[in-house]
Amino acid sequence: MSYYILSGGCPQDSEREIAEKVTKMSERPNLLYIQYDQQRYDCVSMSHIFDVKTPNLERIADNGAFFENCYTPIPVCAPARQALFSGRRPEMYGGLWNPHIVFPVAGIDKSIWSWTRAIHEAGYNTAYAGCWEVDPKAQPSDYGFEHFVSRGDINKYISDRYPDVKYTNGFFGEPNPVKLEDSFTHQIAKHAIGWIEEFTKQDKPWYIHLDSPEPHLPCRPSEPFSSMYDPDKLTPWGSIGETFEGKPYIQKQQLINWKLEDRTWDNGWKYTAAMYYGIITQYDNAVGLILDALERSGQMENTIIVYVTDHGDMCGGHRLIDKHYNMYDDITHIPMAMRWDGHIKPNRVKSFAQSMLDIPATLCGLMGIESPDGWFQGKDMSADLCGGVSFDGRDTAVSTYNGQQFGLFCERMICGERYKYVWNPTDIDEFYDRQKDPNELRNEIGNPEYKDIIADYRIKLHDELKRCSDPLIGWTADQLLAGRKI
Repeated sequence: MSYYILSGGCPQDSEREIAEKVTKMSERPNLLYIQYDQQRYDCVSMSHIFDVKTPNLERIADNGAFFENCYTPIPVCAPARQALFSGRRPEMYGGLWNPHIVFPVAGIDKSIWSWTRAIHEAGYNTAYAGCWEVDPKAQPSDYGFEHFVSRGDINKYISDRYPDVKYTNGFFGEPNPVKLEDSFTHQIAKHAIGWIEEFTKQDKPWYIHLDSPEPHLPCRPSEPFSSMYDPDKLTPWGSIGETFEGKPYIQKQQLINWKLEDRTWDNGWKYTAAMYYGIITQYDNAVGLILDALERSGQMENTIIVYVTDHGDMCGGHRLIDKHYNMYDDITHIPMAMRWDGHIKPNRVKSFAQSMLDIPATLCGLMGIESPDGWFQGKDMSADLCGGVSFDGRDTAVSTYNGQQFGLFCERMICGERYKYVWNPTDIDEFYDRQKDPNELRNEIGNPEYKDIIADYRIKLHDELKRCSDPLIGWTADQLLAGRKI
């Protein structure tokens, strides 16, 4: 239906409604894409788990769709972004881990079709601010962005104004002496607001893409957020008592790699968690400024808003830091929300979603951007989002991992409502019954009670990896199809 290219609209719109929408190009929906780095699902107020204040993210989620079971396709920064921009799993083109980390790595090629470039070619004003980890050999302009403010630009703005600032606590975080209005979170908001005001004056739609590094460690919130959360009043992560018994060797090895052997909740992690909470609420405040500007512009009803993150953060969960070498929910389960007033029905979506794979297909469905046949490996959820009655999603989600700075170690995970299976081709597999063990502390891979369920999950994982042309499905496929000796 080529008329969607001119209009934007949910697939169930009537022909009369579509005709009305195509009368003016300016009536096509804007797109405000907000992405943050290393945000845990349980650390936004919409999840109703920990007491982290994110009232402005709730403005997106409560007026649109909030995904309770959204999973990253890969819990590593650059590959996750590459999955977003390509709509495909990064293993297809060699985007295995972050560039320039120990071993060279490939990435997506700017010559391939891109939905972001297609939006620009459809007549949109386009702008990008923040982290650019999509393609080390290309610039945002190669992907259709006319305006670009880089992470380096904002960091230079801050360092020029605060040349004497010294940080002393490394990756574990600390209060930031930089004034709130000069912080990264609020500088990126300032650029977004400027673009909203500028683009609103023009008779054409716009797409603004914001990619901020918060709350990626080290977390350094400014006041009043650096003192907002009392470390002694925070609830410890449920997995803080991890022993690594029956777990892959490399997980416990991370304690040595990061020098975490003696770090406990009370002697360190609670302070890091307080800084993590603080920077989350700080960026939520910045989101509020952007949403306020959008409302002042009169463009709220005509703007699709996406909030998502690339992956989560261990932040002391399972006694670990950052991400890497595990598939716990701390880093794979992420928050995602989509809002488009009058189109996307308010809904807490319980079926599973694949964040960076489903977002491109869904946005093309909502905005009427045509893609090459069979291009996306994710699901177009636009009809379900706009219908708001039943949601034809997935029963499971799959995440992958291929190694990082401490060496190569491949993992493939499939997760359902109750069970999670992790395939570790060169170490012991993992299987968790999250109804009985919500903190994923007990590896049940050798428990005969789950033998048939594990076999079923292995087949499901194999089929999904094969569908997505995962190169790990080769000689090692028999581990999944025939079952492993345990």
